[in-house]
Amino acid sequence: MTGRKNMGRVSPFFLVLLSFGFCFATYNLLTLVIQYKHSNSGNGLELSDPIITVPHKVKRLGESNSRYHVALTATDSPYSQWQCRIMYYWYKKMKDMPGSDMGKFTRVLHSGKADNLMDEIPTFVVDPLPEGVDRGYIVLNRPWAFVQWLEKATIDEEYILMAEPDHIFVNPLPNLAHGDHPAGYSFSYIKPAAHEKIIRKYYPEERGPVTKVDPIGNSPVIIKKSILEEISPTWVNISLRMKDDHESDKAFGWVLEMYAYAVASALHGVRHVLRKDFMIQPPWDLEVGKRFIIHYTYGCDFNLKGELTYGKIGEWRFDKRSYLSGPPPKNLSLPPPGVPESVVRLVKMVNEATANIPDWDSINRG
Repeated sequence: MTGRKNMGRVSPFFLVLLSFGFCFATYNLLTLVIQYKHSNSGNGLELSDPIITVPHKVKRLGESNSRYHVALTATDSPYSQWQCRIMYYWYKKMKDMPGSDMGKFTRVLHSGKADNLMDEIPTFVVDPLPEGVDRGYIVLNRPWAFVQWLEKATIDEEYILMAEPDHIFVNPLPNLAHGDHPAGYSFSYIKPAAHEKIIRKYYPEERGPVTKVDPIGNSPVIIKKSILEEISPTWVNISLRMKDDHESDKAFGWVLEMYAYAVASALHGVRHVLRKDFMIQPPWDLEVGKRFIIHYTYGCDFNLKGELTYGKIGEWRFDKRSYLSGPPPKNLSLPPPGVPESVVRLVKMVNEATANIPDWDSINRG
């Protein structure tokens, strides 16, 4: 179960940011501050015991009939756009397949204005952080985008899947959440215990052991909308405080916002059911099997013998960062023999999407 209160000390920077009118007129800042102060008084509800082991019934796929809303945050850059188009193509392919609990889809566009994909992909436009606040770390806009979307949008589903543009649905995805316990993916590089000194700046000892901070990011996560509404303001606050702290920023780098979500969830007493089958990350995960999402964040570099040359540009490669200014071409060459099945599957799925999405080569050229 979850503690029904906003927790964590509000940074002066966050309050100043909001006080200058950045938040919505409908967002009750005074109530938020009071709740934060109340949570620091020590008089609030005690956090519930965490989930130590996953109940057997949680492991059964398709147990929940609750539809979830697929939401991903994005910018209007060509790099983000082509990934969103591929992601949305595979969402439509998987949505109504047996075993899927997918509901509606929203691209939460945090560029502050409409772009040329509004008619192709269901989109909700929100404001970015004020200029300079993200300090070049654009991912910092993600939690603020969710706060705005949850505040203003009409969302019919009880659950939300937080996804990313570089996700491809490779198998129909059921609702893996179990009641108030969200489902998340355990990242090997999110290690709260290894950074206990830093984590304690935001998750004090009186909250309990650092092991209550799950080794997750916000994506992929399937979570109750009502719980995400509680977590999100704290997620924004912790993200800004971490970015403002040199030690935290240096230690967490490009996964800072992921750590912020993990800490914010723990402050609200929320524990995630960890699902290793939620997704794979080529080239390290070799087979798709019954996994649900391919996350192609890593470059895939191989020589012509099919041997991985990670860290060195391969004779054959697929790396999303090769296409920062425009979409990859249609009909990418397939990997040489010996390359893991996960990489082959990824390229084939990209090729299928680009072959079937109208105006692929022109609509989002930089």
